[in-house]
Formats: sequence, structure tokens, C-alpha cells
Amino acid sequence: MRIDPKKVKKKFHPAEELMTEYVGKAGSPEREEMETKAKAWFYGEILRDRRKALKMTQAALAEKVGAKQSYIARIEKGEVDLQFSSLLRIAHALGLNVRLQ
Repeated sequence: MRIDPKKVKKKFHPAEELMTEYVGKAGSPEREEMETKAKAWFYGEILRDRRKALKMTQAALAEKVGAKQSYIARIEKGEVDLQFSSLLRIAHALGLNVRLQ
């Protein structure tokens, strides 16, 4: 039996509903932890992409900011809760501007 995709009802759920169901309510410790990890991953992606665009190695970036290569690797994987001062130092070394809003 073949299912006609045009006849299948699709139910869309708002993102907030799904986040509450799977992670926890906004403001809950579980939700805060997930959001912190998501931001760490996001910033790591931005920094890694920029570093690669500059054809710079992790070791070269680490040397430029006075850190260890393993620390840069952990940042890029989203494994580090990055301090703002470190973010500024790394962003500056990569020629990125950080703007607070």
C-alpha cells in the first residue's frame, strides 16, 4: 500500500512547545544548560570557520592569543564555556569585530 503524501496531514509544532517538551521550560536549569551549550557550539563554529578562511592552523591561532592548541580545539568543538575576554582576544586575532547590543 502506497501513502499519498498530499493526503497526509502534517502537524507543525512551535519551537517553544518542542523545547519545553524535550528540554524543559524556559528558565529551567535544564533549558539554561542546553542554551549555554548551544551558544558555545555556535561561537566555536564561527571562530573555526573564520580561522579556516584565513588558512590559519589552531596552533598558529593559539600562539597568537597566548593559549594552547588544545584549548582552541575545545572552543571550536563547543566544549568550553568561553569567557568574554577570551572571545575578544580570539576574535581580534581573527580580524573579527564583536558588537554588544
